[in-house]
Parts: sequence; structure tokens; C-alpha cells
Amino acid sequence: MNGSAAELGGLRVYPTADGSFSLHSDYFGEAFHNSAGALNEARAKFVQPAELQRFSSGSNLRILDVCMGLGYNTAAVLEALPAAEPKLQWWGLELDRRPLEQALEQVSFQSLWSAPVLAKLEAIRDHDGWQEPTSQGIQFWGDARSMLQEISEPVRFDLVLLDAFSPQRCPELWSEEFLGALARRLAPQGRLLTYSRSAAVRASLKRAGLSLFSLLPAPGERAGWSSGTLATPADSGCPLDGPGWRPLSVMEWEHLQTRAAVPFRDPQGNATAEVIVERRSLEQEHCGHEPTNAWQRRWRRDSPS
Repeated sequence: MNGSAAELGGLRVYPTADGSFSLHSDYFGEAFHNSAGALNEARAKFVQPAELQRFSSGSNLRILDVCMGLGYNTAAVLEALPAAEPKLQWWGLELDRRPLEQALEQVSFQSLWSAPVLAKLEAIRDHDGWQEPTSQGIQFWGDARSMLQEISEPVRFDLVLLDAFSPQRCPELWSEEFLGALARRLAPQGRLLTYSRSAAVRASLKRAGLSLFSLLPAPGERAGWSSGTLATPADSGCPLDGPGWRPLSVMEWEHLQTRAAVPFRDPQGNATAEVIVERRSLEQEHCGHEPTNAWQRRWRRDSPS
């Protein structure tokens, strides 16, 4: 897929509870954000657990935004940087130019951001990035699997914002191999943040040597057994509890022993979604793990009414 508009289908306006502008993708059959709100989700799942106060003047902050989409996650992070800003290097990976273009056409979206942040979003749209004395951004348009390789190998990211469409809809960016590549590119105290609570995703990140934590719900989001994942190198010193996260529960750990934890596999990094999903389905049939619906029934039965 080369990311042309014809191949990627229509985009429709998707209203969210906090009033922030979002879109629904006909091609992927999903909205870009949950119904609680695009801005709430960006702040709760990407800004708060990043603990940006860790990065002050004189330090370096390297951010990778995987599936930048409308730009909410990057913009929210940029807005929340400490007053004494670190030296920032930012990279974005995105297949489709249209979500950012359509967001920037909305006055309501523009009004969310300060002039410097809005200027960076516009520079991504118009010039594929920005260059300032202490801040640089580089946007790569195309398949994130190959675009990641365009970033110099020695670079290690302090934050990875992983916001692809769901694993069943876009398994290419949740495969064992792609997640492993992201894990290898994390700095010693780096954090990978994602809304996904998928057992397949978490199990792949765990096998890649990362410690796992569970994100707390965004304001307005219906509370569930988990609301996303923070993953960080095992020796990063990340506390068990922090702003926006908690340890995985027993229920969540047991989820990683079910068929749902069978990974999405893409050994060559170029398989289609259909091939990846079919390969996983066949592996699930023969894996011998507990059926995921049995796990669900067991925890539903044991939970207080």
C-alpha cells in the first residue's frame, strides 16, 4: 500500500464527548479516537504517563510518534513540555496525509494549541517537519515498518507514542517484529505508550524485554479492566504506580496466558493485514493455551456483582 487517498478510503467527521474533532476511517473501519474524546485520550494516555517534567533545560528529549494521525498526541505533548524546555528531536510516522490536513482546517482544532505548537503542525503538513535552534521535527510519510528504518540506528527514543488502528484492523504495526524493533530503539529510561491492552501486544513487548504497566482511563472513558499500556526497559527504574498508570492486575497477567496472547507475526516486515491475521488464527488453533472466552467467564464469575 502506498497510502494514496483512493486506497485508504473515506474519512468522516467523528464527534467525541469532550467536543474535540476526530475522524472515522472507512478503510480501517474504526475511529481515530474513542468516544470519550480525542484531547482527553491524548492527555491521559500519552502526556500524563510520559512524566515530561523528567526532561528539563539542557537535557535531550527524543520522541517517535507512530501513526501521527490528526496530530493530537504530538501536539498535546509539545504543549505540556516544561517551561525550561529540553532539546527536542521528534520523528513522525504516518501513512495518510489527510487526517492532519483535515484537522488543521478546523478552527476548533486550531484553537486547542498555542501558536508555536500550531506552527509545528503546519510545518509537518507543509514541509514534512520543522527546524528551530533547539527543536527539530522530521515526518516520514509511508508504511511505518519501512519508515522506521529511515531513522538513524543509533537514535534511542525517550518516548514512543504508538497509536495505530487496533491490532485486528492494522496488525502490521502490532506484530512481534515491529514491536520488537520499537523496543530495541527505546532509551534506557524510555517509555512506550499505547491505548492498546491487547494480550498479543503486551506479550510481544514482554518478550522484547520490557516491563508492563496498565494505563488508567481517560476522563469520560468507561472504566474497564484496563485502558492501555506503558512499557519500559526492565531496569529503567519506573515506579510500580505513577501518574496515569498502575501495575498489571492478576486478571491482566492471566490474559497473557490465553490464546489472545498469540502474537501477530510479520517476519519479513511486508505482509498484508489479511496474511498476518490468518497466520495468527492458525497458530491460535494449535497453541494449547486457555481459550480467551474461558478467561473472560472465569473473571466475570469471580468478580463482585
